[in-house]
Amino acid sequence: MKLVHAFTDGSCLGNPGPGGWAAILRFGAAEKVLTGGFSLTTNNRMEIMAALAALEALREPCRITVFTDSQYLCNAVQKKWLASWQKNGWKTAAKKPVKNRDLWERLAPLLLRHAVTFHWLEGHAGHPQNERADLLAREAASHSSLPGDPGFEE
Repeated sequence: MKLVHAFTDGSCLGNPGPGGWAAILRFGAAEKVLTGGFSLTTNNRMEIMAALAALEALREPCRITVFTDSQYLCNAVQKKWLASWQKNGWKTAAKKPVKNRDLWERLAPLLLRHAVTFHWLEGHAGHPQNERADLLAREAASHSSLPGDPGFEE
C-alpha cells in the first residue's frame, strides 16, 4: 500500500457561519491540495469534511496518516466513539442523536478501505503544514458564493 500523509483543517467564520476546509495530501514528492466550503456550517463539520475529502481523493487503498488539530475527529476514531455510535443506532452514550451523522456515515467505510492513522497536532503551534491547511481553510470560508451545507442542522 502507498503511504500518504494528509494535513487537514477546518475553519468557520462564526460558529455556525461560513466555513471552509482544506486537505494537503503528500505521496513522496507529489502534493495535492483540496479545499471547499459552505455558506453556513460548523467548525466540527469542516474538520470532518477535510478528512473526508482527503480519504475520498485516494483512488486505491492506501496507508494514510491524517494530521489534524481536531480532537473531536481524532477521538471519534481513536476512542471508538464512531463504532459505538453505529452500534447504538447513531445515539451517543447519553442517548442523544449523534451530531454530523451524515459525515460520519461517509467516513466510516473509508476507514475500512484505507489503513488510517489519525495524529493530533496542537493548532496554531507553528507546524508548517497545519498552519498552511488552516490558512487554506480560512480562505475557502471567506469566498463570497459558497453553497449551502446540505447536512447542516441548526
